[in-house]
Amino acid sequence: MAESTWFEGFETRQVPVADGIELFARTGGRHDAPPLLLLHGYPETHALWQRIARRLADRFCLVVPDLRGYGASSKPAGAPDHANYSKRAMATDVLALMRGLGHERFFVAGHDRGGRVAHRLALDHPDAVLKLSVIDIVPTLTMYERTDMAFASAYYHWFYLIQPQPLPEKQIGADPGWYLRWTLSGWGSKSLDYIEPQALADYERGFCNTAGIHAACEDYRAAASIDLEHDRASRAAQQRVQCPLQVLWGERGVVARLFDPLADWRAACDGPVSGRALAAGHFIPEELPEQTAQQLADFFLS
Repeated sequence: MAESTWFEGFETRQVPVADGIELFARTGGRHDAPPLLLLHGYPETHALWQRIARRLADRFCLVVPDLRGYGASSKPAGAPDHANYSKRAMATDVLALMRGLGHERFFVAGHDRGGRVAHRLALDHPDAVLKLSVIDIVPTLTMYERTDMAFASAYYHWFYLIQPQPLPEKQIGADPGWYLRWTLSGWGSKSLDYIEPQALADYERGFCNTAGIHAACEDYRAAASIDLEHDRASRAAQQRVQCPLQVLWGERGVVARLFDPLADWRAACDGPVSGRALAAGHFIPEELPEQTAQQLADFFLS
């Protein structure tokens, strides 16, 4: 497929979604097609989806935002209980974004942290999510409950970023560009060759500053505290994902090595669960854009 200019045909906007919070988003594709929300992960931005968006623009009405705390979206200081970086808060953000654009019900795909936001969105607002695709994750609570030496070593950042501020903020801030590139070449992805130069520049703009580093830490602090409270409450209430769910995972990644994605998601869902491994590390949408786009289109349009 011939390369084209960066997000050609997409509009950009800053959308107020909560008190003092704005999300940066790109919108494009066919206005008369089914709406699809694409959510990125750590330590990236909406730019993760550029090659996917190009391949799906003729079949979907696409909304591609930066999550709260990432990219060009608002980066508030963390609250004492980290609630303003909870996946519930982030899910509320993207729901407000979609409804503000006129989309009451829609498809959602999320990679990494974006998948965790999408999972909470499907639990809290089941009327909004028609189908859900999560990429290279299993549920947060499942991963924490099964933590052992292998997982803690491979996903050290889950335990490093949650340390009280300003420890990780100060250390990462000493050379944030180096830390960003180290992270992007990890978890089975092996190098930075898969990243488009424009995308890497966007990741650097979003992450390599005091507010961006702090926001990323707060995202993980929330995951290890208030997000687990929400997840345990959902489990106690027997609240499970109701819509069809697809899970894709990289065969060279940590999730493939230490978890059983299909079984772990079936334990969290009432709706049907399908999926497969792809020949990639963690950053699947960028490593295998054509295959990822096809898997998403096949799932959402079936």
